[in-house]
Amino acid sequence: MTYSDLICEGRKFLVTGAGTGIGRGVALRLAELGADVALHYSHSADGAESAASMIRTLGRSAVALQADLADASAAKDLSARAAASLGGLDGLVNNSGITMNRPILETSVDQYDVLFNVNMRGMYFVTQGAAEIMITGTGGTVVNISSVHAYTGMVEHSVYAATKAAIVGFTRTTSIELIQRGVRMNCIAVGWVLVENQRKALRLTEDFDEIAAGQVLPVGFIGTGADMGNVVAFLSTDVSRYIVGQTIVCDGGQTTLMPTTGNFREPTKTQYGQGYVPGL
Repeated sequence: MTYSDLICEGRKFLVTGAGTGIGRGVALRLAELGADVALHYSHSADGAESAASMIRTLGRSAVALQADLADASAAKDLSARAAASLGGLDGLVNNSGITMNRPILETSVDQYDVLFNVNMRGMYFVTQGAAEIMITGTGGTVVNISSVHAYTGMVEHSVYAATKAAIVGFTRTTSIELIQRGVRMNCIAVGWVLVENQRKALRLTEDFDEIAAGQVLPVGFIGTGADMGNVVAFLSTDVSRYIVGQTIVCDGGQTTLMPTTGNFREPTKTQYGQGYVPGL
């Protein structure tokens, strides 16, 4: 089966954080693959509504739902609202999250709490609400969106990285419970996907993508939300039925490459092994 087939046809998804960036791209890609989608947003109403409209033009059902996932009760109730709107729920994509760069010595308790409340606690209770619905139905899947920050270090990202590592641990442990009830959970550690908010914050020029990808990404291009949507679709259908509790790193080779390797697109001039390896 290829992705040209409607591998998600008949499936009903809730995608959190779908007003912008990765979540919006995932929601649109799932719809292209045949799914009905509830698009959650916190602040980006225009993005979620426009994506929902685009999905409806594909002949799929779509609804935009607002919720503050820092509120645990609102997070848990979101899945029920999605199921009521779509006529059921058998797929959850936990994408919603916020970031912050701040030195550890300057990070406040409030700043720490906001990131953990949205990125981890919100995900926890959205999942709890979705699992309750799926268990009473025919089962389902949960795909959590983490980041390569769970595995690699970046200065001033201590809180953000901790939330993303927590998601990996949450996935591994919770999946054992849920699979026994017919709900299969996995995770994606996303690499560099350049979203509009990042482009604005960094004040990037239009040719930045090609320059940066050529320097730091072995795959040679920066990923998109649709790329992540393809992996979500894989993890949400029976083609991946034997994968449980795993985190798939989807980063174009970003974490595969040693940071001290230099220009990896040029031949290595230094020869190691001379004098003790034959032929060198």
